[in-house]
Amino acid sequence: MKDIIHINSVTEIHKNLGLEAPRHPLVTIYKHDEIVPNMDLSGRTLSIDLYQVMFKMCKSGSLSYGRNSYDYHEGTLIFMAPGQVVNFGDEQEWDKNDGIGGWSLNFHPDLIRRSHLGQHIDEYSFFSYEVNEALHLSDQEKKTIGEIRDKIIHEYSANIDKHSQKLIISNIELMLDYCTRFYDRQFFTRENLNKDTVSRFEKVLKAYYNSGKPLETGVPSVKYCGNELNLSANYLSDLLKKETGRNAQEHIHHFVVDRAKTILLNSSDSVSQIAYSLGFDYPQHFSKVFKKKTGISPAEYRTAN
Repeated sequence: MKDIIHINSVTEIHKNLGLEAPRHPLVTIYKHDEIVPNMDLSGRTLSIDLYQVMFKMCKSGSLSYGRNSYDYHEGTLIFMAPGQVVNFGDEQEWDKNDGIGGWSLNFHPDLIRRSHLGQHIDEYSFFSYEVNEALHLSDQEKKTIGEIRDKIIHEYSANIDKHSQKLIISNIELMLDYCTRFYDRQFFTRENLNKDTVSRFEKVLKAYYNSGKPLETGVPSVKYCGNELNLSANYLSDLLKKETGRNAQEHIHHFVVDRAKTILLNSSDSVSQIAYSLGFDYPQHFSKVFKKKTGISPAEYRTAN
């Protein structure tokens, strides 16, 4: 097994991909068809401490998404946060044709650390999406993103002055804001798929509680539910929020409270016993969740009904 390659800077990623020295130490955009790796990357894993936005053209136009397959010819955007890894396949050489039209934006956290973007970067949840949850761009969306990309390149390629960093960061933030809008469009245009996911999510929760797992592993986590649906936790939560107005954690708590109501009115079990049966480690936590959702405690609910 080949060792993991750790990349900590823009300079290092240029070096490992066989690119010329970067024009800016903290940000770069390179075309995929310019990559000529200075080592065999087949079977390699790269751990990259940079934010990455990668545009990739699909060779066949077919791309898997969750458990479904769709035809896309315009291209896709993939987002990665520092510390995530890139796995290269077992191909013996870089496929030049696959790289045509593709590009990658890479920027170091230090670039944005003291900026508005640095304080709010975690709000762009798509940096934690999986590859199969990529953003699929229309021609017009691709043009919009391309224009912003070109402005970033222009700013770090020109003579650096006191305005350069602010303008580079502003354009990166603008690109990410447009990506947020385009993801909202993608959620909307996939309404039928989203409804199917909501339905399957409910089935996952029902199956979990019918299996006795709460006593063994506790209240199901968003990550567990996402894994069952072949979705990342962030993507599942964002999808549910767009479709129903409640994120994944809120859905789980709503399901648990609804189940608790039935048990409270149809058994003589104590509130503590019910809390443990639902997977809560502490009855106080169960009571807090219940009261937040209903406005009254479990005991008050039982007495009132």
